[in-house]
Amino acid sequence: MNRHRTAASVLLAAGALVAGVLTAAAPSAAAPAPDGQASFRPQHSQGFWTPERMRSATPLDLTATPGTGGRAVATTGAPVTVAPTAAASPTAVPAAASASPTAFPQAGGAWTGGGAVVRTSGRVFFTFGDRTASCSGDSISSANGSTVITAGHCVKYQGNWHTNWIFVPAYANGNAPYGQWPATKTLATDQWAASEDMNFDVGFAVVAPQNGRKLSDVVGAQGITFNGGYSKRMYAFGFPAASPYDGTKLVYCSGNSGKDFLLTKDHSLGCNMTGGSSGGPWFQDFNESTGLGTQVSVNSFGYTFLPNRMFGPYFGNEVKATYDKAVTS
Repeated sequence: MNRHRTAASVLLAAGALVAGVLTAAAPSAAAPAPDGQASFRPQHSQGFWTPERMRSATPLDLTATPGTGGRAVATTGAPVTVAPTAAASPTAVPAAASASPTAFPQAGGAWTGGGAVVRTSGRVFFTFGDRTASCSGDSISSANGSTVITAGHCVKYQGNWHTNWIFVPAYANGNAPYGQWPATKTLATDQWAASEDMNFDVGFAVVAPQNGRKLSDVVGAQGITFNGGYSKRMYAFGFPAASPYDGTKLVYCSGNSGKDFLLTKDHSLGCNMTGGSSGGPWFQDFNESTGLGTQVSVNSFGYTFLPNRMFGPYFGNEVKATYDKAVTS
């Protein structure tokens, strides 16, 4: 993310544009539907996302213009919590380090604690126009067992829905230890789909089963809370790909969160994650030993004049309505 170009920068990525034209077959079109979703035919190009293409999916320096948001997010309502889902047959997390992180607050560092978050978190890859790009995402507990949550701009940006969209849980430097999970449908809040309002920068994807097994059966799924309030102890995770990070590992931040006092109603957290971390989960009630928490936001953007601070949308009634659409798809 280039924090010196605009007042607010979307964290979808930061860095140079991908040069040249993709040599793979063109992705299928995904036209927006009236209810803020894009439907895909589940025929995503077999083998499109090779290890080399994932490594070279250069983040794009996309920016948001301050003051263009729509109506304010509804921040009142009864809290609603969905419990986490355990993997049906959990397997060892690849290359999990033995040391557990203890720093709180933590402005940004590699996650070495293992646990469920290593399996549920992953990188998101997609094509944006004629470019490849990446974000972060998380397997979230759902009725369909196949739902990924991410940022709104990681499913739709500048009026277009992304294509060739996949989720790679536990991504490890080009490797996909739990497979690649292509989206059959992507959704964003109505407010993001209509006007890309930064208050509602939240997206979801419903992914196809792999070998007859659903995503949550394979990697598990984190819990989620709506209308959970502000000023919590938070842990944020993602796969930042812009300097000083390179997208090869899961990174985390931790600290006491606040509330954006400028342009949005977002949560605020001290964090130095960069482009590519967009869509990574924010947890309250996070347990370092188990790697489980309750998701309450996603990495969204940062202000140029407030370095080392991340902002993430509040999960209010609007996000709950979109979640309800996704998990019953």
